[in-house]
Amino acid sequence: MKYKRRRLIVIIFLIIALLSGYGFEAGRQFVESSKTDEISNVLGVAENGDVSAVSTEKALAVLEKLEVKGRAPKTGYKRDQYGSGWSNAGLCDMRNYILKRDMHEVVVKSDKDCTVLSGKLNDPYTGRTINFMRGQDTSDDVQIDHVVALSDSWQKGAQSLTAIEREALANDSLNLLAVEGKANSDKGDGDAATWLPPDKSYRCRYVARQIAVKQKYHLWVTEAEKTAMKRVLDDCPDQVLPIVTNS
Repeated sequence: MKYKRRRLIVIIFLIIALLSGYGFEAGRQFVESSKTDEISNVLGVAENGDVSAVSTEKALAVLEKLEVKGRAPKTGYKRDQYGSGWSNAGLCDMRNYILKRDMHEVVVKSDKDCTVLSGKLNDPYTGRTINFMRGQDTSDDVQIDHVVALSDSWQKGAQSLTAIEREALANDSLNLLAVEGKANSDKGDGDAATWLPPDKSYRCRYVARQIAVKQKYHLWVTEAEKTAMKRVLDDCPDQVLPIVTNS
């Protein structure tokens, strides 16, 4: 009887030990997962890089809900009001995160350093294929564009955002695209009234993406900008907004 009781005590002890170990590990994983989700929620970053998901909201309908106002003065605009540079997304800064997301045949420096060394980009703005190679004279061949330019956002409501919200806007993967460097330079800080992608087949998605960003950060549009957006969307009235899914 004493042997059976001792054996039962040992079994119970082992079960408690196993459960405690599992509980600790599960708790650790939960905390780490929560931290990742928090970063994703602030930056609008999808862990799987999926920005091809779409909402059920039609771009035209959302455009009608955006406030229409004149452009505010650019006075006081500085890039560092949107953060000191690229934020981090896991092991990557946002530049390398977007390069890795938007290109294919990507080669990174190592498993622990996601610096993108090379890859191929199907440029959404021009429709060209660009062979990207990191280097002093070649890195600018592919640049990361803010779909809604930061200086443009400053003149259309971002002055009223908090510093944290502006940094999120500058690093939100919904507002970032890897594109041909020249096309990005040609665009500058233009809005839809002054610049649209040369590849007309991408214009509907481009405008929808701008509308999605403006809706998310409560930015307004000018009358000329709204007119230009509607002109594009008239050719694709069922165009829906893109979203970034957190997974």
